[in-house]
Amino acid sequence: MAGEDLEDYTIIKEGEAEILMNVKNQVFYNKTQVNNRDLSIAVLRTFVSKRKEEHEAKLSKRTKSADKASGKDASEPAVEEESNGSALDNEKSNVECEVHKEISQVEPCSISEEPMKSAEGNHRGELKPPKVLEALSASGLRSLRYACEVEGIGKVVALDNDKASVEACQKNIKFNGSVAISKVESHLADARVYMLTHPKEFDMVDLDPYGSPSVFLDSAVQSVVDGGMLMCTATDMAVLCGGNGEVCYSKYGSYPLRGKYCHEMALRILLASIESHANRYKRYIVPILSVQMNFYVRVFVRVYTSASAMKNTPLKLSYVYQCIGCDSYHLQPIGRTVSKDSSVRYLPGFGPAVPQECSDCGKKYNMGGPIWSAPIHDQEWVTSILKSVKSMKDRYPAYDRISAVLTTISEELPDVPLFLSLHNLCATLKCTSPSAVIFRSAVINAGYRISGTHVNPLGLKSDAPMDVIWDIMRCWVKNHPVKAQAPDQPGSVILAKEPVLQANFARAVASLSKAQAKKVARFLPNPERHWGPKLRAGRQITSKHISLLGPEAVNEHLNHENSEEPKAKRPKTDDIIDPTSSS
Repeated sequence: MAGEDLEDYTIIKEGEAEILMNVKNQVFYNKTQVNNRDLSIAVLRTFVSKRKEEHEAKLSKRTKSADKASGKDASEPAVEEESNGSALDNEKSNVECEVHKEISQVEPCSISEEPMKSAEGNHRGELKPPKVLEALSASGLRSLRYACEVEGIGKVVALDNDKASVEACQKNIKFNGSVAISKVESHLADARVYMLTHPKEFDMVDLDPYGSPSVFLDSAVQSVVDGGMLMCTATDMAVLCGGNGEVCYSKYGSYPLRGKYCHEMALRILLASIESHANRYKRYIVPILSVQMNFYVRVFVRVYTSASAMKNTPLKLSYVYQCIGCDSYHLQPIGRTVSKDSSVRYLPGFGPAVPQECSDCGKKYNMGGPIWSAPIHDQEWVTSILKSVKSMKDRYPAYDRISAVLTTISEELPDVPLFLSLHNLCATLKCTSPSAVIFRSAVINAGYRISGTHVNPLGLKSDAPMDVIWDIMRCWVKNHPVKAQAPDQPGSVILAKEPVLQANFARAVASLSKAQAKKVARFLPNPERHWGPKLRAGRQITSKHISLLGPEAVNEHLNHENSEEPKAKRPKTDDIIDPTSSS
């Protein structure tokens, strides 16, 4: 830092890492993403331990197979011969492990593409430390936190195609001492080219772009080892949530719908897009955790290679039909299977899923998708991650937020795509709203399951069909009458029909989740005002950014700039913003 003014830098500490940030906004840093980084570290810690368990299980299985084949206890030469054989197999298709019950063939596990004979290992068959790639590193804070905070992590490669960002990252690596210097390396490179030239090399790839990740997905799915982890963030929520449907289709291959569930649909569109890119290389994904937080969506998926398992992709995708008059929505699976004897045939899905007009209110349908309609979380992983986070709560700056999100996700119904909004149902009927407990009790008493969703505090996931939901609401309205509406209104059409199901609103035992019963916080307010995405690096901060950054941040920057300029060039004092002014 010789020749540079230390006053131009501020030290930012997050977790166990510290970075030097230039006040001129030359390198992008987003304070809000502390939630994102904490959650990623939690997932990575669990991934490292699970990866080790899988590797040990595979070695144990291989040893038993060798013992059975030889008919005697495995001797040391036999084990060595087995290791050599596995090394050759590993060069071809990676070590394999079973991941799905429905897939009869053996699937790949998260072990590096290189032969097992490792310079780092003391003996053959030892698992190498996981190698991590942060494709868009900016200041390098995320890479530094991975290296300093995740035990057992190997090399962390931080990429950026901006020279100022790479220089800042290299400064920050040195600033964080020996551990960071030994584990983190920074390169000036186009992430797409780098990932394409390093196929199946990284155990974990992290994509966190400013905007859409779509241009990086094709190369990212190729650079992950079999069984490795791909972490991906998308911040272009206006596109994913239906603000620009045609742009979403061009980037992700899906058409979004503007329902109350639009943020969950955004998650499912992103997963469908990643699966589409993976399929081109005979690969497929298994979602571990999918989160919508603040202004972005974040997905954690494992990537595997299998031409036969890839055939199941159409079974995991569906189109969505959303009624334009009421909240009824229906899913149309793209594919189906037919089993005969020991063989399975893959066929197109049956359709149409809905008539031309909504059977509830008589209006037309909008069609969106395709979306990922299979589970978006692995509940076993979610439980493990949450347990790990709670045991190390002091090491997560955003502990309260990520533990609340993980708690809510752990109670979601995993096999129910999208959700209903109780307030929207009542708005359609123009009736007073039942409490969430009363409505959930009615659904449970009717013999169906229901849960909340981490995406929306008012959202309710249920496997009850829409005609059952509307019957419950008709029964509610009978006890809580509404004013007469025009006969052609969707609410009037729905209420004109007599309910087939007689709803029971008696409070059910499971109407409150465990977290609700214990009064555990599940949805937390933003920690401060103007909490959201910040300005892209390199853009000059001016008074027009006051609504985005807040008056204090803007004034601080403008005052700093003014102090550097000659007196003759200083702007008038009127240009400085008064935090107390209403403008």
